Amino acid sequence: MTQPDKHFHPLDPGRINTMDPVELDYWARELGCTPARLRKAVEAVGEHVAAVRDWLERHPHH
Repeated sequence: MTQPDKHFHPLDPGRINTMDPVELDYWARELGCTPARLRKAVEAVGEHVAAVRDWLERHPHH
């Protein structure tokens, strides 16, 4: 993980760019998951935050 930037805000707050490590870490913190799990969710449902959040809720990490 990269160093968290408390002032970082994604350019498009409705989409997750997993190619940007700073944005990946930001969304992992926001959604309460690991970057690896976030990548898995984006692979499953696409980059829209609402769809990713829903997927994470429907597929709790064991």
